[in-house]
Amino acid sequence: MQRPPYYGLGLAALGALVLTPDTLLMRLSGLEGVAMLAWRGLALGLTFWAIFLATTPAPRRLGRLLTRPGLTVIACQSANAALFSLGIAMAPVAVVLLAVATMPVCAAALSRLLYGEATSRATWITMGAVLIGIALAVSGKSDLAASPGTLAGALCGFGVALTLGLSFVTLRHAPALPLLPAMGTGALISGSCGALLAPAGVLTSGHVLPILATGLVILPVSFFCLSTASRHTAAANVSLLMLLETVLGPVWVWAFLGEAPSPRMLLGGALVVTSLALYILGTRRRAAEAPGPSSLSKYARGEARSAEGAEPPLP
Repeated sequence: MQRPPYYGLGLAALGALVLTPDTLLMRLSGLEGVAMLAWRGLALGLTFWAIFLATTPAPRRLGRLLTRPGLTVIACQSANAALFSLGIAMAPVAVVLLAVATMPVCAAALSRLLYGEATSRATWITMGAVLIGIALAVSGKSDLAASPGTLAGALCGFGVALTLGLSFVTLRHAPALPLLPAMGTGALISGSCGALLAPAGVLTSGHVLPILATGLVILPVSFFCLSTASRHTAAANVSLLMLLETVLGPVWVWAFLGEAPSPRMLLGGALVVTSLALYILGTRRRAAEAPGPSSLSKYARGEARSAEGAEPPLP
């Protein structure tokens, strides 16, 4: 069936918008970092596995989970789930999300280091601008910016960006790896670790329903929309629209909890988002100016077909 030209863009925008209240719900839960990790990881992992089993009558390729790419994706999912929950629990949401927004540049750098893929000068310039923006965001003199957990939260956000970037690079070079079981297994591992590390009574010391909403509704719906959108529009468009979380996530928290970002956070955030948007738009322009499919090698055409069938990692 012929899809309208903006079908993919609409799905990507919907997925990104659904994701934006994620951090607000995490804060509304009032749970500590390990408790959020436990509920969020277990709910997300069980949801991913349930969707996979319900949509795959005869599950195959599960043995690939024990390969190096499979174990890498599982480890990355476990790490980014833990770091994101801990970062949101200890630092301003704006700082964590700004650090996470560096994921596209981290992925490019990891591609260069691990697989020798060329990294353009624009990538390194963007990375420098983004680092300056993050440093500016965490250097404010307000109570929030000067809190002891701010730097730790920014480092957690960078850890999320690095592990998501590594997961993205790994999946790109392992298109046959079943994504849902890999991500679900990683989420279950992180959730189980959170449950084991949580002191007695901590798991129920806050409001469980908001955190369950993130694991059972917010993340799965967003994941489905963004994954489907990647098959109907360029990955650069999806990445660009995902910056909505970086912009709107702190706005939700500001509106409902009064956690107002400092002027330096706003300035640093503007620098990060602008740099990343220019980088992604520049990538799109260079791709449009590249030779058409008729001049591509057989290997490149096969790589493109693999990319179309692969699903991007969870933001």
